[in-house]
Amino acid sequence: MAAKTQDFTTMMKDMMGAFPVDTAAMEDAFKTTATLNEKLSGVALEAAEKSTEISSKWTKDTLTRLSEMSKAKSEPADYAKAMTEFASAQAEMTAEHMAAFAEVAKKVQMDTVELMMAAGKDMSEDASAAMKKATQDMTANAKKATTAAAK
Repeated sequence: MAAKTQDFTTMMKDMMGAFPVDTAAMEDAFKTTATLNEKLSGVALEAAEKSTEISSKWTKDTLTRLSEMSKAKSEPADYAKAMTEFASAQAEMTAEHMAAFAEVAKKVQMDTVELMMAAGKDMSEDASAAMKKATQDMTANAKKATTAAAK
């Protein structure tokens, strides 16, 4: 007398079929994440570009002032005066350029917060839609199972 073995393959297929995976929700989440990464990269690249422009301008201004300071003077006191003017101009330029860097950082911070808030909203909406669909699918499958069991 041979014992009848249960077909676990069919049982696993039925069980996995009862828990459908919505790949569209995963694709939407991936697209949302990719879009967020693209926007964040744009913010970072724009900040890098502006920072480079500020640094370049600062360097050019410094070199211009250095060339003025390095010119030969007729009086020894003129060297001290040129050095004082250079130091004063450097202090002023430093304050201006640091303020420009601070503006870039402030814009990056504001843009990042804005993007994160929007992404949080988008991801929340995606998650809600996925959960709603999963609930509907599970309810439908439970009804099917209940109906099949009743027969």
